[in-house]
Amino acid sequence: MSLINRISFENLKNADLIVDAVYEGGSESNMSSEVLSKLFHVGNSGGFRKCMKVLNGKKTKEVAYVCIYTTGEEIEWRDDLDRTLGRFTYWGDNRKAGNPLTKTKFGGNAFLQEIFSKLALGLRKQIAPVFVFQKYCGRDVIFSGLAVPGDRRVNPQDALVSVWAQNNEGRYQNYKSIFTVLDIPRIDSKWLDDLEQGNGYDSKYAPREWKDWVERGTYKPLITEKNPILYRKANEQLPEQGTVEYSMLNRIISYFSNPFDFEQFACKIVQVMDSRIISIEQTRQTRDGGRDAVGKYRVGLPAGGIELEFALEAKRYNVNNSVGVKETSRLISRIKHRQFGIFVTTSFIGDQAYKEIIEDQQPIVVISGKDIIDILFSAGINSIDILNEWLEANFS
Repeated sequence: MSLINRISFENLKNADLIVDAVYEGGSESNMSSEVLSKLFHVGNSGGFRKCMKVLNGKKTKEVAYVCIYTTGEEIEWRDDLDRTLGRFTYWGDNRKAGNPLTKTKFGGNAFLQEIFSKLALGLRKQIAPVFVFQKYCGRDVIFSGLAVPGDRRVNPQDALVSVWAQNNEGRYQNYKSIFTVLDIPRIDSKWLDDLEQGNGYDSKYAPREWKDWVERGTYKPLITEKNPILYRKANEQLPEQGTVEYSMLNRIISYFSNPFDFEQFACKIVQVMDSRIISIEQTRQTRDGGRDAVGKYRVGLPAGGIELEFALEAKRYNVNNSVGVKETSRLISRIKHRQFGIFVTTSFIGDQAYKEIIEDQQPIVVISGKDIIDILFSAGINSIDILNEWLEANFS
């Protein structure tokens, strides 16, 4: 018996919003089977859909709430819901070369700019709630929760940033935004009506957790307890063949014929991954003591924080060549007390080596081929052309 909570298409009207429930699409092959327009007073297409407030029977220009629908299929702009943090990373809706950042068809980027500006000014009561849905199967969607801009663990200036991208037509900018999914397991559909009528804050159906955020800026994220860490299989450490990610990884492999040059690339990648890496320095090409680089990682503020030392090992392997126990053991053996290691490879860690890292609880950060590409994508480096420019600018 399935444990998934499902709401049939016939029962969508006035249905409550339940986190992780599946809302089923209709059986027709046209847009009449679309889900969100039946659940909300929004359009039936697009990843960003606004419901406007109604005053005296007429729609106003003020947003009551927003629905974000993400398929996870956008190669260049991959939205991400991290359930262990209750964090939703959403890429805006600019996709056209030469198009101004906020001049989009559905006004998604203009909305992001507006609500994050209000967040910075403390005008949370004026920020419309955001309901996040993800594609499930066919026309079925899954409700992921009520989101608000910002995150208690992210600097406010980093919660909304513009990123350059490029397609066949040229360059353009898009927004990368960070939201917190609040710990609200169920939302009464009557609150949606009150939001539309402009009475969302005073509504008796307004979720307490949302009002706490409005009143005091309190973020209470919806967090799923993380399962015990399991080692990843080869296919989980590499991009899928035939994708732009796979092509980008092979481009990196072909670009660095000299292992020492690839070590420089590995140093750069970890700095792109985490801004708390405050220094990193390559070791000598010979007699490096089992470490290709050493660095320092800051925990806390500069004045009262601490610095942890780490060692880095980098292996530029073809995608079908695994990293074995010999290579990982070499790094592990060089890590001293209160240090950690970072292993960067363009391929993948073999089963036995990965098992030993996990089961022995070794303080090793694994960055595989797929991880390298994910780090680049998060920095807006999401095509072969942009990658080539970035490589030539940093490693020529």
